[in-house]
Amino acid sequence: MPTPQSSPDLRLAVTTEAETFERLHERLDPHGIAVEHVDCDGRTPPIRGGDGGAPAEFAGFDAGWVYPSRLMEGGVVDAHLGVPWVNDRAAILASRNKAGTLAVLADAGLPVPESRLVSNPVDDEAVLAAADEVGYPLVVKPNSATRGVGVAKVSDPDSLSGVTDYLDLVHDYRATGDKSYLLQEFLPDATDYRAMVLDGDYAGAVERRLSDASLAEGKWKHNVHRGAVAEGVDLADDARRLAEDAAGALEIPLIGVDLLESDGRVVVSETNARPTIDAARSASNPSRYFSAALVRRTAAQ
Repeated sequence: MPTPQSSPDLRLAVTTEAETFERLHERLDPHGIAVEHVDCDGRTPPIRGGDGGAPAEFAGFDAGWVYPSRLMEGGVVDAHLGVPWVNDRAAILASRNKAGTLAVLADAGLPVPESRLVSNPVDDEAVLAAADEVGYPLVVKPNSATRGVGVAKVSDPDSLSGVTDYLDLVHDYRATGDKSYLLQEFLPDATDYRAMVLDGDYAGAVERRLSDASLAEGKWKHNVHRGAVAEGVDLADDARRLAEDAAGALEIPLIGVDLLESDGRVVVSETNARPTIDAARSASNPSRYFSAALVRRTAAQ
């Protein structure tokens, strides 16, 4: 590992203090890149400084790691920082749009689950007809939410109508205002992987697993925030290439690609342009997740 430099020559703004921040600091500091937290959430950021320009706390940065998740607050921070981002606002929006992402990947010839976008509101007959095309059982999921929020499995038209009636009553998605949702084929007994791709190259992967007790209770969602456990795995070559091809089609430098393997078939189910790089993901080869060269190239834009 390179010897730490006494005075960093580049300052990287990071808007999260989660696990990724600590690992960025550990890996990039020896390369002369100072990783510094820029507070974005849960505060009242000033619109201008005392002299009418940007507040002093935002001055002197060269690049940003990933555009803030809260896009409204992020717009203020972005304007004040005035730096290029490793994953910019366009990358975050593209990945957050599940249907748009799947359409780009499908058009690139990559395998994705059979899916239909419902541009809410839509006539009940149209929703039921789309569901028949996908086939039961199927998954209903918000187009823009994360962490498995609002995802439901339905087995028949009556169950689907119940879910869509509920959406009509309470549909809110405050983060984006997006009321559209997906009807997607359910892949039974699927193995769930999150593959990380950095600067076009596969960097590692985890398998997200439910415990035997959870499976016995009938649970099927593999989201870590819903109780699944992530364990580092070594993906097969074809799955690695699929993750890299997905990142290339979306043109996103740092991305988590969610793969589902079921009955000998591997598909891209979702992507995440704000992936957490935790211990399980970085244990096998942590240096692969943090490219000083990518940060420097971003700063030079």
